[in-house]
Amino acid sequence: MFHNLYVIRFFGLFGLLGFSLFLLSIFMATPEPIPEELVQREVYSVWAIPPDAVVTRVKKLMEGLRAEFGGPQFEPHITVVGAISLTPEDAINKFRTACEGLKAYNATVDRVATGTFFYQCVYLLLNPTTEVVEACSHCTGHFGYKSSTPYMPHLSILYADLTEEEKKKAQEKANILDDSLSGLSFPVTRLALYKTDTEDKTLKSWEKIAECNLEHK
Repeated sequence: MFHNLYVIRFFGLFGLLGFSLFLLSIFMATPEPIPEELVQREVYSVWAIPPDAVVTRVKKLMEGLRAEFGGPQFEPHITVVGAISLTPEDAINKFRTACEGLKAYNATVDRVATGTFFYQCVYLLLNPTTEVVEACSHCTGHFGYKSSTPYMPHLSILYADLTEEEKKKAQEKANILDDSLSGLSFPVTRLALYKTDTEDKTLKSWEKIAECNLEHK
């Protein structure tokens, strides 16, 4: 009788232990993946940053244009990867891997040009040399960025919605403010990852997330 009671208690304890382990396995189970529509995403861009001396020179030019034609203030840059929607973690990881395999390169201004929309109103058109285009291809490859048009390297100096006549005046004003831009050459030794919500034309939400120094050639 006592032997039977011992066996009953043993199996009862074993069952309780098994049930506890079952509950523990439920709580420790891998959580369900977050639905794609609920994953936090932001719009990011990768910029090539000119040397400090060039930045200072271009900022002075940009200030002169804004004084007459308006538009928001922004940092001088050459877009390498256009606006792309990513999670913050993915954006940082892709940026780091892109920087690791890229060496510094040179960029040269061709002329002051005008574009067809807000973010390409007036800009410094750059020569699409092999190294400039390859730097873009390298980075866009890491980011999985696809563009419907060929890469046009440029450094914007005015964001605005202007008429064609106003753009022409702004172009002329830029050449007056700095008449030696054509042929300006400089090294690109830094890339930066920026948060760039293209719906925000005030640019107040734009923010630098990370920066890296490129290896010298």
